Amino acid sequence: MPLHDLHQYGLSAERGYLSQHEIDAIALPEMFDEIEDAAAMLPALISTGRLRHWLHALPIPDVPAFLETASEEQINVAMVRYSFLVQAYVWGESAAPAALPANLAIPYVALCDAMGLEPVMNYAAYVLDNWFLIDKSGPIALGNIAMDQHFAGGQDESWFVLVHVAIEAEAGRALALGVDLVRAADAGDAAAVETMLIEMNQVWDRINAIFDRMIERCDPYVYFNRVRPYINGWKNNPALPDGLIYEGVAKFGGKPRALRGQTGSQSSIVPAMDALYQVEHTNDELREFLAELHHYRPLKHRAFIEDMQAASHLREFARGQHSSLKDAFNACVEQVARFRTRHLEYAASYINKQASTEAGNDPDVGTGGTPFMKYLKKHRDENRAQTI
Repeated sequence: MPLHDLHQYGLSAERGYLSQHEIDAIALPEMFDEIEDAAAMLPALISTGRLRHWLHALPIPDVPAFLETASEEQINVAMVRYSFLVQAYVWGESAAPAALPANLAIPYVALCDAMGLEPVMNYAAYVLDNWFLIDKSGPIALGNIAMDQHFAGGQDESWFVLVHVAIEAEAGRALALGVDLVRAADAGDAAAVETMLIEMNQVWDRINAIFDRMIERCDPYVYFNRVRPYINGWKNNPALPDGLIYEGVAKFGGKPRALRGQTGSQSSIVPAMDALYQVEHTNDELREFLAELHHYRPLKHRAFIEDMQAASHLREFARGQHSSLKDAFNACVEQVARFRTRHLEYAASYINKQASTEAGNDPDVGTGGTPFMKYLKKHRDENRAQTI
C-alpha cells in the first residue's frame, strides 16, 4: 500500500489532524437551530441541575436529508454539537441514566454511521474539530486559539483542550516529515534522511514544550472533578455497568452498548510516529485498548496510520547507516518516549493522585475505561528501549 501525500488523508503540514476549516466559519441548516441553541447554552443548562429536562424538549432533525447535501465540515460540526449534548445528558446530573432518549439517540447514531464511528464522543469532536483562531491571520498557537463548544465551561476546560489543539497543529510538520522520510529512505538518500530526522527532533522539542504547559491553566483538582467526568464513556464504567441504551435506534434492538470514552489516546500523532519508527509494544491491556481505540478515529486518520505502518522501512534503513544518522534516529525515538513520560506524569497528577472515587470517575481507570498507570510506564519503557 503506497503512502500518499497528506492532503489525500485530509491532513496538512500546517494543521496536521486538525480540521482544515474552523468551526466558527461553518453554518448548519435551520433544522439544527434548536440543537445549536441548546449546545451554546450547555454550561447554563448544566448549572440548573435539570439538564435532561431541557434536552428532552429538543426536536429530531431530518439527518438523512441533511446528509444528502452536507459538506464534510458541516457533518463534523453537527457531530461536535451532538457529542457534547449526549455526553452532558449522560453525565450532567448526579446519577447516570440507563438510556439515551430517542430525540438525541436517533440523529446522533445517524451522524456517526455516516462517518463510520461509534455513537460516543471521540477525540475529533472534543478537540480536532472544536476550535477556532481568534486572529485569523495569526498562528494556531496558545494565545490565539479558542475552544468553541463547552460542557460546564471555564479556563481549565478550555486550556485542557487548547493545549491538545496546539500540539496537533505543531505535529502537522512531523506528519509531513514522516511521509518525506519514508520516501527518502526508500530512495536510499541518507543525507536527506539525516537532515529530516534532525528537523523532526526540533519539531518534537516544540511539541513537548507545549505539552509541558498544561499545568499553567488547567488545575489537576478542577480537571478531575469538573472537566473529566463529562468525557467518560460507558464501557468498564461502574456507573453504567451494562452500557447505554440508545432508544429508538432499531439496529441496536433496545440492548445497551458499551463504548469507550473520549481520551487523548485517540490522538493519532503517537501511533503515526510508532508506525514511522517501527516501534512495537508487547501485548498487554493497554495495547489491546489502543487497538480498539483505533476504530474510534476518523476513517482517513486510520488510513494514514495503517499506510505508514505498511510503508515505513526507516528503522532498517537507519540501522545500516553511519553513526550520526543512527544518533538522529534515536533522538527522535527518545522524543516520543519523553512525550509518553510527560503523559505518565500528568496521568499521575491529574487523575491518580486525586482522591475521589465517585462512580464513573475512578482515579485508577482512564476515561477510555482501562487501568492506565502501569501500562503507560511499560509502553514508555518499551519505546525508549527500541533505539538502534
